Amino acid sequence: MLDVGRHPNIELLAYSEVEGLKGTAGEFTITVRKKTRYVEEDKCTGCGACAEKCPTVVPDAFNEGLGERKAIYSYFAQGIPSTHTIDADHCRQLNGKKCGICAKTCQADAINFDKKDQVIELDVGAVIIAAGYDVFDPSQIPEYHYTEIPNVVTAIEFERLLSASGPTEGHLDRPSDRAVLKEIASLEKQAKKSQKTLARFEEKYNESSASFYDKFQGGQYEGDEDRQKWADKYAAHLAIVEPLESLQKKAEGFTVARRLAFIQCVGSRDFRFYPFCSGYCCMHSIKEAIIAHEHEPETASVIFGMDIRAVGKGFEEYKIRGGNDSNVSYVRGRVAEISAGPDDNPVVTFEDTRERKVKNQAFDLVVLATACAPIKGMAALAETLGVALDPYGFIKTSPLSPVDTETPGIFVCGCAESPMDVPESVAQASSAAERAAEVVFQPEMKEEKAVA
Repeated sequence: MLDVGRHPNIELLAYSEVEGLKGTAGEFTITVRKKTRYVEEDKCTGCGACAEKCPTVVPDAFNEGLGERKAIYSYFAQGIPSTHTIDADHCRQLNGKKCGICAKTCQADAINFDKKDQVIELDVGAVIIAAGYDVFDPSQIPEYHYTEIPNVVTAIEFERLLSASGPTEGHLDRPSDRAVLKEIASLEKQAKKSQKTLARFEEKYNESSASFYDKFQGGQYEGDEDRQKWADKYAAHLAIVEPLESLQKKAEGFTVARRLAFIQCVGSRDFRFYPFCSGYCCMHSIKEAIIAHEHEPETASVIFGMDIRAVGKGFEEYKIRGGNDSNVSYVRGRVAEISAGPDDNPVVTFEDTRERKVKNQAFDLVVLATACAPIKGMAALAETLGVALDPYGFIKTSPLSPVDTETPGIFVCGCAESPMDVPESVAQASSAAERAAEVVFQPEMKEEKAVA
C-alpha cells in the first residue's frame, strides 16, 4: 500500500465515490465525488493529537463495533493517505454545538470545518471494478441467535479480536466478559462520585455513613431533613455498590476463550440465501483456529461443516497441520441451533453425520463463517457504470474471459466478480490490469504498426 501511495504514475483518490461515467472504451469520462474529511490532507501529519483530545466517543466500524473511536479518527493504522477524518454525523461542532477542540489541538492547522465535497472529472481509457464484498448478516438465521447470545460472533469480528491492533489487543476476551468489565468501570465511576457526596456528610457529622444509616433505619433522626438527604444518598450509593461487588466477584473468574466452535456455510450453500460456496471460508476458519492456538496453547477448536473445501495448493496439508499441531478437530455435520448455556457459554446442537447422532456441546465462543455477499451499493454502482449483474448480485462477466464485463473497456476483479480468496483475487487483478492496458495502449500499437 505504501508503494501505491508513493508511485509517481498512480493518483489515489481515497474517500471518494464514482457518480457518473460516459464515453466508450479508450475515451471514458468519469465523474468522482471526493468527499470532504474536514481535514486538509496536505497539512495533516497523522499525529493523532486531535483524536486524543476529542470528547465524542462512538462505535468503531473498522473493529465491527467491538471497540470505540473518536468523532475525528484515522480509519485504521498505516492507511494511505496518513490523515484523519471527521465523522460529520457525530461531530459536535458540525452538529451546531460548541466544541472545536480538535482545531485548537492541531498544531498543523489542518482542521477546516468549512471544507466542502469536490466533484472532479477524469479522462480514462479503461475502468477496473475492484469493489470488494460484504459479509452476510447471520441474524437472518434465527436459530443461531446472533446478537442475542453475546458470545456468538462472526468470523470478521473474531478476526478483529485476534488482531494485536484490535479492541482486545489480540487477547480472546469474550464479548460477554467485556460487557461486564465495561459495566464495572461505569459503576466504579458512579461509586466514586457518590462516595465524594457521602464524604461531605461524614465530615460534617463526624460519623461513617454505614453507622449513621443503621441508626436512621432504627428510627433516629426523624424529621431531620439534612440527615434524610444523607440517608437517601447512602441508599443510592448501596444501589451502586452492591451490584458492583457482585460483578467484581464474577469478573475474578474471567479467562480468555479456550473452547472455540467454528460453524461453516452460514448463509452460503443455503437455498434460503446464497446457494453458492463462498470459497475461502473453510481456510479462513482453519487459519483463525491455528492463530488462536498460537495465542493460547490450551485452546481447542472444533470446525463444523458439511465438508472442508481445501482446494488450493498446500491447503489440504495446512488443514491436516491444524489438526495435528493446533488442537483443531473437524466435525462433519450441520449445526441446527445455538442456545444460551450457563456462564454465558453458547451450546451448539448438531448432527454428527459420521456417527449419525444428534449432540450438544458447550463452548466459550462460537464463530460464524458468514457468506461472501455483494457489496450493498453494487446495484447502484453497476447502474452508474453501465454493467450487468449476475443473479446473485455480483458483476456479470464473459464466460470466456472472467475479467471482462459486458461493457467494452470495463473490467472486474476479486470479490466484485464472485467469491474468491486472496491469491485468486491477486491473480485476477493482474489479468484485469493487462486487459485494461490493451485498451489504453491499443491506439499507440496501431500507430506503430502503421508506421512499420
